[in-house]
Amino acid sequence: WYQRRVRDMKNIESETPAVPSSKSGKKKASDYPIKSEIATVIVTVVSIFLTTFVFHCTWVTSEAYSSPSIVLAARGHDGNRIIFDDFREAYNWLKFNTPENAKVMSWWDYGYQLTAMANRTIIVDNNTWNNTHISRVGQAMASPEDHSYTIMKELDVDYVLVIFGGMSGYSSDDINKFLWMIRIGGSTPEGEHIKESDYYSSTGEYKVDKDASKAMHNSLMYKMCYYRFGEIMTEQGKPTGYDRVRNQEIGNKDFELDVVEEAFTSEHWIVRIYRLPETSQCECESSPCLCQCH
Repeated sequence: WYQRRVRDMKNIESETPAVPSSKSGKKKASDYPIKSEIATVIVTVVSIFLTTFVFHCTWVTSEAYSSPSIVLAARGHDGNRIIFDDFREAYNWLKFNTPENAKVMSWWDYGYQLTAMANRTIIVDNNTWNNTHISRVGQAMASPEDHSYTIMKELDVDYVLVIFGGMSGYSSDDINKFLWMIRIGGSTPEGEHIKESDYYSSTGEYKVDKDASKAMHNSLMYKMCYYRFGEIMTEQGKPTGYDRVRNQEIGNKDFELDVVEEAFTSEHWIVRIYRLPETSQCECESSPCLCQCH
């Protein structure tokens, strides 16, 4: 009987479920709200970060990637957005106001745009691999007018297009690219008269003001960019002819063009187009000169 009683007591103990201690239960119950709050904070922070990232990506896309380079934007003094549509304006002018077989000379950067949007034949473009050909365009831009005229007639040019930012503050203009035209123009035997050092001031600086070199002042590029610019006031408190990109007052204001004539200048002066008038070379007693046919 005794043994059976002991065995029954052991069975009862094994079947009785364990009761958790009150201390561990209270600890788990008190930890739950804290963990829940931490999780809520983390989810909130991540959600804010992802939302901000979406808005940032949308802004970058609208401001940078979706805006074609031919349409420029800037902020005015009052914070309003200003649109510069000079490229399309100029290309449309070429398309509707020049003969279909007209040939346009510009630096190679704008070749594809001229072909696609103006539908005109260009002299060099982004795919021109012939260094001699590009060099001739550089020589035409860097030479005095009479020499430039000879080169342009050789290339059968009808119009010349330059990009100028001195009025609007557009820094990717041809004056800032001019040193490359000089270097490439002087890299071939035909351009041996072009020396980069001749286009620096006496102090060795690249300038467009009164201290600029004679070669700079007399180059076709300088004259096409700054023609009539000496009459314009670009900023209050600054003299006329103040270049907003170079922050200099141009040194050669009062000049006329001898071998090209202004055909079109866009609203903000970013694109300037010149026409080669019908001219012929006549012989003077000492040297050939250009005379306009009437």
